[in-house]
Amino acid sequence: MRHCGIHGAVGHGLTHVMDDRMRQNEIDNLRVRLVSPPGMIIGGTSVDAVSEAILDVFSPIDGSLLTKLPDASEADVAHAVQAARIAFETGAWAKLAPNARKKILLDWAQLIDDHALELAVLGVRDNGTEISMAIKAEPMSAANTIRYYAEAIDKIYGEVAPTDASTLAMILKEPIGVVGAIVPWNFPLMISAWKIAPALAMGNSVVLKPSEIASLSVLRLVELAHEAGLPDGVLNVVTGQGAIVGQALARSMDVDSLVFTGSGRVGRLLLKHAAQTNLKRVYLELGGKSPHVVFDDTADLEAAAQAVVAGIFRNSGQVCIAGSRLLVQDSIHDAFVEKIVAITQAMRVGDPLNLETQIGAMSSEAHLNRVLQSLKPVKSIVAGGDRILTETGGYYMRPAIVTNMGPKDQLVQDEVFGPVLTVTRFTSEENAVDLANATELGLSAGVWTSNLSRAHRMISALRAGVVHVNTYGGADNTVPLGGYKQSGNGQDKSLHALDKYINKKTAWIKL
Repeated sequence: MRHCGIHGAVGHGLTHVMDDRMRQNEIDNLRVRLVSPPGMIIGGTSVDAVSEAILDVFSPIDGSLLTKLPDASEADVAHAVQAARIAFETGAWAKLAPNARKKILLDWAQLIDDHALELAVLGVRDNGTEISMAIKAEPMSAANTIRYYAEAIDKIYGEVAPTDASTLAMILKEPIGVVGAIVPWNFPLMISAWKIAPALAMGNSVVLKPSEIASLSVLRLVELAHEAGLPDGVLNVVTGQGAIVGQALARSMDVDSLVFTGSGRVGRLLLKHAAQTNLKRVYLELGGKSPHVVFDDTADLEAAAQAVVAGIFRNSGQVCIAGSRLLVQDSIHDAFVEKIVAITQAMRVGDPLNLETQIGAMSSEAHLNRVLQSLKPVKSIVAGGDRILTETGGYYMRPAIVTNMGPKDQLVQDEVFGPVLTVTRFTSEENAVDLANATELGLSAGVWTSNLSRAHRMISALRAGVVHVNTYGGADNTVPLGGYKQSGNGQDKSLHALDKYINKKTAWIKL
């Protein structure tokens, strides 16, 4: 298979202690390595697009041309789906003993750990996430997710139903078949693992479509899967434009289930395509406009301020659960805003491959311009909101804080998916609930209070799939991530995610 990663790169496990200077030296060596134009991975083989069409890949760090990608067509998708179907029907993976599947996935996770720094740097060069976050949130997270589902494989049992003595009724859990997975650019490894690890654990075959602006680390991830012994055709990667590749997956009559993380607009199109074809199951995670609520009885307002700033500005706000709407009780509003402004203005924005950088680059120039455009009608910006470091050629923005926002303001209602925090006052607990729930999205929320009863009331009242109390972020694989309202359906993470990738079959046997 043609190597799609960094020429000459070797394994860079993060299990040993490495001081920042040594690690920075390794990062700097990796940042300049040539990235050869990769092929797609179909049937275990690296291939170009049938049409030989290509896409240019530009690095958000400095705007330079990083490499080129195959620009797939419907014919390439059909090829990948066929490979996945053949692999599934022949049973090379689906009929493999659970312990054998488990071993391959565990070996894969170990290879990801061994190549973690290589994967992290390659991803940062592709999408601009600050490296200190990328190492943990990308390869390390992906490896942990794969291990989690590998360990689950031989612990998922069928059921025997309670029937009369003359009947044996069994509930069997079978793989659904071919899964199409479409993942975004902000955390391509982490979110890919959320989709493909449970799908593979249950014996399915997968066709994975990464974002055209963040495909490189995903391709390397799948190369490592084959090095670990994953059979050919079980996990395929098709690169290219979403409007073509994503639509072809959604309309394929031979894809049994489709999982997607991205925008509501695209999610609706995928549902439409599925309805017009084979009625495949479609599971959607469509982002959020998450409220971060701070009450005046918060025990540690400094910790709350730090969490609020990190919750919106890490990865330049390009995070699905980002706490983009700050709701502050009136009595502490002014002092708390002063705190978050000071913390925000002290954050280091710049080269995402520098370990000291706290906020990296935006994913693309087009996305940067969209975020800047959303701020143009706003008059109450108290921090940031402008493009910076233009001399680098990269796509950087000073994080913005906007005060005096009402619940119906467009900036409060729309998911900006950038480093923009809106601030709204509230007077009472009831007022806070009303404001927090006043959007069409409901993925995540945060609450800061020292009142245990209030915390429980807020957990119950907030229409969100995840509610953080006196913290923000950090939930691991033991709990699900899913949305309320128009933030989607189904869950990633936890054992509950397995339900998306199985058919439950009843066997009713008369004795």
